[in-house]
Amino acid sequence: MRRFGADYLHETRRGMWDDSREALADLRLGTADGVLDVGCGTGELTAVLREECPGRVVGLDRDPSLLTHARSHWPVVRGDARLLPFPDDAFEVVVCQALLVNLPDPVSVVREFARVARERVAAIEPDNGAVTIDSTVDREAALARRARERYVEGATTDVTLGASARAILEAAGLGDVRSRRYDHERVVEPPYADHEVEAATRKASGADLRERRATMAGTGEDLDALREAWRDMGRDVVRQVHEGEYERREVVPFHVVVGHVES
Repeated sequence: MRRFGADYLHETRRGMWDDSREALADLRLGTADGVLDVGCGTGELTAVLREECPGRVVGLDRDPSLLTHARSHWPVVRGDARLLPFPDDAFEVVVCQALLVNLPDPVSVVREFARVARERVAAIEPDNGAVTIDSTVDREAALARRARERYVEGATTDVTLGASARAILEAAGLGDVRSRRYDHERVVEPPYADHEVEAATRKASGADLRERRATMAGTGEDLDALREAWRDMGRDVVRQVHEGEYERREVVPFHVVVGHVES
């Protein structure tokens, strides 16, 4: 199971569900008496569940360092998604966000969710192979696509799982499975936040590709060439940021899939 730091989770989930929560309708949170958020991390989705659900909401994650960010706001439990520390039928709804894409056997994990859920199991998962980027730096979209292809090919789990999440829930024995798409849009434009300026600097240094190199497919020569082109592109990003001209729009498609526990 891959692990992520608090800063990474804050950044990738920033603003998610701020604009619309229509895609969560099939979870029927407004009448739920108990919801478990598995792999809650720093609690971004847990906060949304708390706002929408009148009943008890509990977050669970295996990483105690992430739970410290959420503990002061709602009940959290340390535990493993593969063996949940709860009895059968403990919650009306069990949900996860961007968790199954990081697991080698998502079907067995969803079966464990169904053991703990009385009514519904939901998975909110990205299709990382279908991300789109528009940028005022001409080369950025094409280079990001090349880097993403190397990442998808080199990943040890199915990081495009969102597009097939419905089949995962059905294979786990859930019925009446429904799916909705939610596009998480992240926009960079002036005035720039500190984290956006830092991201531009990291592009110019090639830090992101250097840190992910071990998990990317391709020969050393190919990855070296990609990183050099990335750094060159990053210098254009930094220049545009300094001139107040840089704009970037990234869309990550998420699939919100909900299935019902069979009696």
